[in-house]
Amino acid sequence: MTEQTDSLPTPSATPPDVLRCASMEIVVTDLARSRDFYVDVLGLVVTEEDEGAVYLRSLEEFIHHNLILRQGPVAAVAAFSYRVRTPEDLDRAEAFYRELGCEVRREPGGFVRGVGDSVRVMDPLGFPYEFFHEVEHVERLAWRYDLYTPGALVRLDHFNQVTPDVPRAVRYMEDLGFRVTEDIQDEEGTTYAAWMRRKSTVHDTAMTGGDGPRMHHVAFATHEKHNILAICDKLGALRLSDHIERGPGRHGVSNAFYLYLRDPDGHRIEIYTQDYYTGDPDNPVVTWDVHDNQRRDWWGTPVVPSWYRDASTVLDLDGEPVPLTQRTDESELAATIGADGFSYTRREEGEESMPDWKQGEYKLGNQL
Repeated sequence: MTEQTDSLPTPSATPPDVLRCASMEIVVTDLARSRDFYVDVLGLVVTEEDEGAVYLRSLEEFIHHNLILRQGPVAAVAAFSYRVRTPEDLDRAEAFYRELGCEVRREPGGFVRGVGDSVRVMDPLGFPYEFFHEVEHVERLAWRYDLYTPGALVRLDHFNQVTPDVPRAVRYMEDLGFRVTEDIQDEEGTTYAAWMRRKSTVHDTAMTGGDGPRMHHVAFATHEKHNILAICDKLGALRLSDHIERGPGRHGVSNAFYLYLRDPDGHRIEIYTQDYYTGDPDNPVVTWDVHDNQRRDWWGTPVVPSWYRDASTVLDLDGEPVPLTQRTDESELAATIGADGFSYTRREEGEESMPDWKQGEYKLGNQL
């Protein structure tokens, strides 16, 4: 893969100790309509709201919000927010990103409601990242079964980011303290996508190849597959099934059951359940062959073109859209026609039907 941008130096500064992905701030063009979708249809809980913004959380969350809907002229993403372990980690975040030459802003009173001292940066990939520790606690609704719906969303699980240079993105995120759990490579070792984590799940964010920076999706977890089926039934009953973009199905990557939806502005939301624990220090990396169609869908169901093509604009720290950098090498879609369900890739005679264990990694290829 041709590098899209200059290589990043490895900072000497200690990175902040990131706990987890905690929140996303998105701009929507019709706040009332978006509120209806996220609250009345998907069941997220309103923590507080005003005429310009709605602060939402999932049912098991105890911090102020997991998602901010903010009224604006153009649908976009304003912040990917991470919680850090200590107040001192905000100092580390400042030093880390200043050493990388990034734009850094700090607001002791917080940039948004419910959050205290915060650092916002334009990271080396062009994404608006936010780091915070101090946060207002709210009622955790895990025991309020009177409020649960059949499709209850219980946690914010991960982000997915589109960037033109995945290897560069992986190196940067590893410098930030993230670890790869799964990735997609070709026979030459080119990395097309990588799933990276801080908490002990498959990922807090994923880096996927394409014109960027853009936000591919934000994912909320639910407890069981039947919760996802209930969401599909509800959307059908409300005559809103056109919001379903892809699924339900099961991923090969992450092993999770999934559903992809598009909100009224086209922002993509994944509903996600049943991935696996990754917290041991020697947790093996799972590497998938780029030509294995089961990586995206375990059942071999075709991936709709919009899932590769569409993603959300991201904003800089002044609220302006970040220009895209074109991916100039062969795109993943071009490389994998016949591998994502457009035709079904089957195991050649004599190939193993189960993963090989090689050098501490699972190597997954064509397994049927």
